[in-house]
Amino acid sequence: MSKGVEIRVYGRVQGVWFRGNTQKKAADLKIKGWVRNEPDGSVLIHAFGISKALSELQEWCQEGPTHARVEKMEVRDIPYHEYSGFAIQR
Repeated sequence: MSKGVEIRVYGRVQGVWFRGNTQKKAADLKIKGWVRNEPDGSVLIHAFGISKALSELQEWCQEGPTHARVEKMEVRDIPYHEYSGFAIQR
């Protein structure tokens, strides 16, 4: 069953290719949605897909790409939306 989650990641997560690597990981997991940098320095992700894939994305976000340093992550369920792919919002 498909569902939606909002993931907000805090720490050293901007300027370390977090968005680009999130997009690649989402594509590998067949997850749709988007990722963007927030003014407060966090990264915000809206992800839509099957529960197992979303759980894998959440696990990946706890570490992030090589140069990231994740200090905190918040996850909440959100209403499902249909997207054609996974975009980096600017």
